[in-house]
Amino acid sequence: MSPLLSVQELVTEFETDEGRVRALDGVSFEVTAGGTLGIVGESGCGKSVSALSVMGLLPKPNGQIQAGQILFKGEDLVAASNERLSQIRGAEIGMVFQEPMTALNPVHTIGRQLTEAVALHTDQAIPEQIATAIAILNRVGIPEPEIRMTEYPHQLSGGMRQRIVIAIALICQPELLIADEPTTALDVTIQAQILDLIRSLQRDLGMAMIMITHDLGVIAETCDTVVVMYAGQVVEYGSVFDIFDAPKHPYTQGLLRSIPRLDGPSKQPLDIIPGMVPSLHDLPPGCRFANRCAHQIPDCSGAQPAVEPVTNVHQVRCLRWQDL
Repeated sequence: MSPLLSVQELVTEFETDEGRVRALDGVSFEVTAGGTLGIVGESGCGKSVSALSVMGLLPKPNGQIQAGQILFKGEDLVAASNERLSQIRGAEIGMVFQEPMTALNPVHTIGRQLTEAVALHTDQAIPEQIATAIAILNRVGIPEPEIRMTEYPHQLSGGMRQRIVIAIALICQPELLIADEPTTALDVTIQAQILDLIRSLQRDLGMAMIMITHDLGVIAETCDTVVVMYAGQVVEYGSVFDIFDAPKHPYTQGLLRSIPRLDGPSKQPLDIIPGMVPSLHDLPPGCRFANRCAHQIPDCSGAQPAVEPVTNVHQVRCLRWQDL
């Protein structure tokens, strides 16, 4: 079965005051219909840029896709016109942004922002648009949706605003949902509620999902396959069981070791990965993780390692993965 979304060797660059930087360097992954792909990595690794590239929302003219393909149901979105991308966004691909207060327009009511998406992608009359908006608010667990329709974003709590953002993304029942750190600004209890809501809606609507997060616990709970990104590259790609049970890249192993464990010794300092993600303006010539890796050898600072297959579905970018 062909994938719903196939990203192939994607290269995305930005023009900055310090020169051109390559934020994505040959990124590839696939999402099957109804499946869930997790993209994980530290800040600055390229997770959100991957989502914005798929959605055609890179800041123009500074951000440009320089190479690669983004095939959605066989159609290359890189070559699609702005008009075509506008038709796809919201109707076929929805997106939940990580900060709902900036994702929502502060000067428009919730009802206006919900019905705008329906008006853009359907031929429903205004009464039908309002009914559709109230129905989706009910579905995402908003109490008294008729009242919420008349309110503004600043009148709602953070959890409610995030539910509104999810409602806007799903109101036209897209086939693919991209959730970019949907629980970042929320407290732990609300985070769990939002994740439960997203999983429930995905199951009910039968849609595929890309979950972008730095939280491996969220990945373990929600995803089928996982992309581990570092400094604009995919360093490991496999099923959620491959990544958690048999990680091959030292970066993936370091991320997993840094998770607090209930069955571990108490009052012990957490493991950390020393150092920082390299600047995109000054990337090393060889493995981009070499300066933070405890297993590096002289060859690691030479040419960039290629992506190698571990199994049919498990891939890793590391010279020493077989030794580790």
